[in-house]
Amino acid sequence: MPSHIPLQPHLNNSLPLDAARATLIGRLWQPGVGPTLVLISEGHLLDASRVAATSSELINLPNPAQALKSACRSGSLPVLCPLSDAMANSDENARDERQPWLLAPCDLQAVKASGVTFVASLLERVIEEQARGDAGRADTIRQELSAILGDNLRGIVPGSDQARRVKETLIARGAWSQYLEVGIGPDAEIFTKAPVLAAVGSGADVGIHPSSVWNNPEPEVVLAINAHGEVCGAALGNDVNLRDIEGRSALLLGKAKDNNASCAIGPFIRLFDEHFGIDDVRRCELTLTVTGEDGFDLEGSSSMSLISRDPLDIAQQLINRCHQYPDGAMLFMGTMFSPSKDRHGAGQGFTHVVGDVVTVSSPTLGCLVNRVRLSDQAAPWTFGIGALMHNLASRGLLKVPGTPT
Repeated sequence: MPSHIPLQPHLNNSLPLDAARATLIGRLWQPGVGPTLVLISEGHLLDASRVAATSSELINLPNPAQALKSACRSGSLPVLCPLSDAMANSDENARDERQPWLLAPCDLQAVKASGVTFVASLLERVIEEQARGDAGRADTIRQELSAILGDNLRGIVPGSDQARRVKETLIARGAWSQYLEVGIGPDAEIFTKAPVLAAVGSGADVGIHPSSVWNNPEPEVVLAINAHGEVCGAALGNDVNLRDIEGRSALLLGKAKDNNASCAIGPFIRLFDEHFGIDDVRRCELTLTVTGEDGFDLEGSSSMSLISRDPLDIAQQLINRCHQYPDGAMLFMGTMFSPSKDRHGAGQGFTHVVGDVVTVSSPTLGCLVNRVRLSDQAAPWTFGIGALMHNLASRGLLKVPGTPT
């Protein structure tokens, strides 16, 4: 059913506060053409496909931001359409499919996620595990764990001697968990969030599995990493999570995390340049709002300054001599925000309702907005790697490495 909550106000405010100096890339679906890499410049979308055919290829260039700026100064990036028109047409439930709209800004990159990177989310994962998917038990378990753990986990460097001693203490008190292992142990939790090309962009519906009755959004920073493991930029992400399914068994993580439309990234990737770098990512502040058709409102925030592992450390655990990603990767950094505000009764906590509008925003990365649908009612994913290769070949955008464009 169509939502009564308009996305347009959020879509109109998609850009970072300092957008005039930001190097922002995205992907535009052009009807009759296909997906096109774009650069945002002075309120317009410029065709960047002659610099790189894909987002992945661009990020693997030695200096992607400089390559785009040089091409822009030379006048070799054609104007495709006003940004405002594409953003307005990105609302999936009010779209004119004869006109272009924005997609997720990544394409061939692997879509990975690191979990349990904040103390608050670590505790919520332990709660899920002990509740065995029963939201009604969460509040009681939360109080019990707080009494045992207190602030003992704050400030602990994962993998340190201090972390090892805390582990021994918690085991002795019967409070150890597999989530604590990846939260304060030497090895980060890194998993596949979605298949290549399956992420949706701003304005699209996000999906929750119809069997789930306890779920939530996860507002996160998403790193854009090249094939050498170098972080080249960042975007916003919503790592939609099914708490009841993961809580039943950690072996159901794939079902809890990877469903149709359950991964949103956007609205753009902000590339690193002289105005934005890894230190800005470390200071990034995120705000989450959920607005329901039932009148329910939820607000929260997440600060990258409180992350327990440095973003570069997590990136190095993803791409290294033991594991390579030749097309690069998009890596969710985890969240400190796990909503617990009661929605359907005391002690029941938060869960999504179809029609919820979820916004994730940051002053430096813009605003990502999506509407919640059941995953079997969201638009099916049909454009995969094979379709992309055929499309790029038909447009003359594939070339043998080392040959001129």
